[in-house]
Amino acid sequence: EITCRDWSSDVCSSDLRKVENDGARYFGPYLSSFVVRETIDVVKKIFAVRSCNKNLPRDVGKSRPCLNYHINQCTAPCDNKISQQEYKAVFSEILSFIEGNHTDIIKSLKEQMNEASQRLEFERAAKLRDKLLAISKLSEKQKIVSTTLGNQDVIALAQDGNTACIQIFFIRSGKLVGRESYFVKNEDKSKKSQLLTEFVKQYYAMATHIPKSILIQVQIEDFRLIEKWLSEKSGSAIKLVFPQRGEKLSIMNMAIKNATEELSQYLIKNDAFKRKKNSVLFELKDLLGLKEFPMRIEAFDISNISGEDSVGVCVVFENGIPKKSDYKKFNIRSVKGADDYGSMKEVVYRRISNGVEGEKGFTPLPDLLLIDGGKGHVGTVAEVLDFFGLELPVYGLVKDDKHRTRGLVTADSELSVKMQSAVFNFLTTIQDEVHRFAIESHRKRHKKSVITSELEKIEGVGEKRRAILLKHFKTIKAIKQAKADELAAVQGIDRRTAEKIYYYFNNEV
Repeated sequence: EITCRDWSSDVCSSDLRKVENDGARYFGPYLSSFVVRETIDVVKKIFAVRSCNKNLPRDVGKSRPCLNYHINQCTAPCDNKISQQEYKAVFSEILSFIEGNHTDIIKSLKEQMNEASQRLEFERAAKLRDKLLAISKLSEKQKIVSTTLGNQDVIALAQDGNTACIQIFFIRSGKLVGRESYFVKNEDKSKKSQLLTEFVKQYYAMATHIPKSILIQVQIEDFRLIEKWLSEKSGSAIKLVFPQRGEKLSIMNMAIKNATEELSQYLIKNDAFKRKKNSVLFELKDLLGLKEFPMRIEAFDISNISGEDSVGVCVVFENGIPKKSDYKKFNIRSVKGADDYGSMKEVVYRRISNGVEGEKGFTPLPDLLLIDGGKGHVGTVAEVLDFFGLELPVYGLVKDDKHRTRGLVTADSELSVKMQSAVFNFLTTIQDEVHRFAIESHRKRHKKSVITSELEKIEGVGEKRRAILLKHFKTIKAIKQAKADELAAVQGIDRRTAEKIYYYFNNEV
């Protein structure tokens, strides 16, 4: 199976990427989820691997192949249309493909195609031919940068003010098979060698494939120790090279030029974006008559189903853009049933108390509070602010009868906002975002609640065993479908408990 994790990349956020010890083969880190998904799409089209959610080998032969098999986008291992040995060989080719070893794959495919032709297996030969053409076409698009360097990573840096761009070229078999850019804030004016040292340590700490030679623009700190660490990590000797002349310096200059161009484009776009956002914030300040620019805006919403599993959320917009690291959800504790006013009061109280008391939470306090609701919601929040002795502007985001953003309200009046204005679009974005996050948070809590409550009914299945089952089977549906033997095979679930679980799910009406 091939999957991707949606990891956004920031050179200073190594904790976002974790390679788990789960038997899977990991590749990366990649610059963005788009790059990952694009790679997966190419792999699926060329190698026709399955993309369904069937549990193999458990579900083999239980249903006919889906449409993907009939349009040659899947080899249907679910119906034994391909043997385990053949399917394993396909994944060996995929691993080689992702590593950039196209030459070996092309050679192997040619041999397989010729062999199939000699055996008069023309249908198989035709499929191999199509795969061969697709890989050859992709390989031809990749630029040849060297006929002698083989496999290399090339790391270069460009700086402008407090922003730096680190560019990494991936050269495999002399071809430039990919490149990525990382933008880094350099507020403390670190030297190039320091920035590159930190990048190399953080990037290769998560990397799953390390070439034997890494070209770096300038000599980094403790490079001998880093060489030793990389060699131990990869299981073979790794050499850090700081080019001074010849072909390696030419390739490095190409990477430096590319990094400089990428940085220039990034700064132009960033500057234009900031000007646009500052203009919107200026209009919003003028519309609301605020004393200060609303540089930090916090929006709140409540979500529940008939009062069950009620969740409150807070989303944050800083300098006009979402700051997702500051988003927060609150499981409602003090309110029973569908009491939106009481729930909103609890959520805002808990959020403000964190800021006022200096505990871990959202600091500093917001310049503007937006509540998804009407005058009653605003009045409820105003009571909380009065309790803390705070004078923070608070407005309600109201919707029309078609559930679309209509405008802003205070505790006793409504403000008119032009629908065609940038401010109206900005407020709509905030309201849509807080509503999305509220719904998403509620669904997660409700799903967890349903799963937990159903397992709680089974005698002998306590909190620890529920956690073990969910970690192993992932979903309640998979637990329901599991045989007693499969349940008993899970470490921490004895035979007697396994049979109770199986009996419970297979004897209920």
